[in-house]
Amino acid sequence: MTTSAASVAGRAPSAGRPRLGWLVPVVVLVLLAAVPFVAGEYLQDLVVKIVILAIFALSLELLVGTTGLVSLGHAAFLGIGAYATVLAAPTSGAGSLVGLLGIALACAAAYALFVGALSLRTRGVYFIMVTLAFAQMAYFIVHDTRLGGGSDGIYLNVKPVLDGVLDLKNRSHFFYLALGSLAFTYGLLALLLRSRFGHALVGIRLNEQRMRAAGFRTYGYKLAAFVVAGTLAGLAGFLIAARDGYVNPEMLAWQESGTVLLMLILGGLGHLRGAVIGAVAFTLLKELYSSQGWVGPLADHWQLTLGVTIIVFVALLPKGLMGLPAQLRRRRVSIVVADDD
Repeated sequence: MTTSAASVAGRAPSAGRPRLGWLVPVVVLVLLAAVPFVAGEYLQDLVVKIVILAIFALSLELLVGTTGLVSLGHAAFLGIGAYATVLAAPTSGAGSLVGLLGIALACAAAYALFVGALSLRTRGVYFIMVTLAFAQMAYFIVHDTRLGGGSDGIYLNVKPVLDGVLDLKNRSHFFYLALGSLAFTYGLLALLLRSRFGHALVGIRLNEQRMRAAGFRTYGYKLAAFVVAGTLAGLAGFLIAARDGYVNPEMLAWQESGTVLLMLILGGLGHLRGAVIGAVAFTLLKELYSSQGWVGPLADHWQLTLGVTIIVFVALLPKGLMGLPAQLRRRRVSIVVADDD
């Protein structure tokens, strides 16, 4: 008799969930698709920035929120995807969008396979430190060698194009490429989480020893999740390189890994929507606190005000913004019960 991953994980298969769960993401996607027609350049650029960070956050959500693997080296895959895009781009003419994207994803996936194969042999704080060490190694390779242009970084000579379809020098074309990439990432992860593979990852997070006893080779599942997460982070790196036309070593720094982890905590771990909401909230808060028009002289110290705000959020919303509706419902019920008494 075979044991399903969902039953071992102690939860019902997600196939029985209401199909209306797809409605909200689809509606949001349709509304975002209308942004280039109704918004100015600043708002378009802000939405693109949020979209790319949401892809990055979703990639880490697969590791942290689903599998329970906290990584402080996830920015390495973001930076490798970006650097691979720039280094592989031609110095003149037109760069192939498909070719450069494939190279970026392949390089990020290859490094994720290498790092994952070694780091997943450790657990807990040791896993965190090993992933951090590999990320710092990649950081110093691009920072201290001519390959990555040193601390100055390197420029993308020509932006990728897809003949007759997309030219990433066009603002609207890039907007829809980024939005399509987010839709692909969200849809892919949603399908993975509904599959046997996704149930196995949840089971590993809840009780890895029990999953092994049920016959699951947990190392292979974790390695596959690590590679998928690294590849999706490479997709975000490709989009950053194509958007900015420039990359620098700070993309691989541990601070970037910490930032995306904060997005997950802010939005709520264990939810794909939480990763997206966290990216939105973090970006908007950063824009607010760094704008002198809104906060005046405090804009020069936006890291401080942002940090205090996140501490307050975490203290008041331990399950992130995704837990806010349930918390409000509990509070409303408690008020009603108190009134009845």
